[in-house]
Amino acid sequence: MVAMKNRRAPNNQAMAELVAYVDGGCLGNPGPSGIGVVISGLAGGPVRIAKWIGNQDNNVAEYAALMEALQYAVALKARTLHVYSDSQVVVRQMTGEYVCRSPRLYSLHWTCRKLARSLKFSISHVRRELNAEANRLAQTALRRR
Repeated sequence: MVAMKNRRAPNNQAMAELVAYVDGGCLGNPGPSGIGVVISGLAGGPVRIAKWIGNQDNNVAEYAALMEALQYAVALKARTLHVYSDSQVVVRQMTGEYVCRSPRLYSLHWTCRKLARSLKFSISHVRRELNAEANRLAQTALRRR
């Protein structure tokens, strides 16, 4: 099941700078999983995305949330996207501090890097308590299926 609020932004918006908070979660590891994304910087207000992604592990869910934000920004032809994530693995792999050696994460990492090249992209780690809305959306998605 996909639960979305404010999913569409008017096509005539000039996208200058978007900010996204992303989170992925699962019940068990692996287990039922969902993603939550909050994108701000749109004239119509923030976009909130909650999506069920099947049975995954926590790192796959975190990458899926990042990919959702990147795909949304690219679809809107945004120039800039800054992402906040509470996943140190995703942030450190995307910044190049860690090398992605995991076969299960490699294609997700590669796809996110490719999408990020379409934008002026940056990513930062944020403490979990400062990522509460994206976490709530992810938890809602994984519980609703």
